[in-house]
Order: sequence, then structure tokens, then C-alpha cells
Amino acid sequence: MLLKSTTRHIHIFTAEIQDDEIMPSDQKLTLDVDPDNELNWNDEALQQVYRKFDELVDAAAGEDLTEYNLRRIGSDLEHLVRSLLQSGQISYNLGTRAINYSLGLPRVEAES
Repeated sequence: MLLKSTTRHIHIFTAEIQDDEIMPSDQKLTLDVDPDNELNWNDEALQQVYRKFDELVDAAAGEDLTEYNLRRIGSDLEHLVRSLLQSGQISYNLGTRAINYSLGLPRVEAES
């Protein structure tokens, strides 16, 4: 059975990707970061999200795989995304089809 957790910028599935298809799995979790491309990412920021995901999954080892536990991981990752945005490590993608400042208004630097 496919379980999932979806926040605005983090989607987690109990599945693996095979030939561009989602195949349910009770042994694997798949993470999709910012599926709507609302944010501008660099490799270091993405790696921070992946490392935190691995850390949270390891910390939950031995617990039942439930939607609640997936939502908890997704929520923690969404908070990390917000902190990356607030610290300036990532930014809003102003070229996206639907601009949504769900993590707060963008910071605008004052001109000197």
C-alpha cells in the first residue's frame, strides 16, 4: 500500500521509481523536493535536505511505517526548507508558473 506525506515543498512516498513509474514499496522511501520548482536550489542546499531526510529516517528506524510518521518527517523537512530560504541559501523562483510566498515574503536587499 502506498503511503505518502505531502507538504508544499516536500513529498515523501513509500515507493521507488522504476521506469518513471512510482512502484509502492514497504522497504523504500522516495523523496521529491520542491516538485513545483517554486524555489531556486543549489547543490549544497539540496544535499542538506537529503542529509536531514536520511537522519530523520534513521532516527525513526524500528517504528511502524505510518502516514503520521511520514508527515512528521515531511514537516521537519519543510521547516528546514523555510530556514534555508530565510538564511538566503535558497530563493524564490520568480519565473515559476504560480508564485506563492508560502514560506514568507521574499527578502529584498536595499540598494546602496
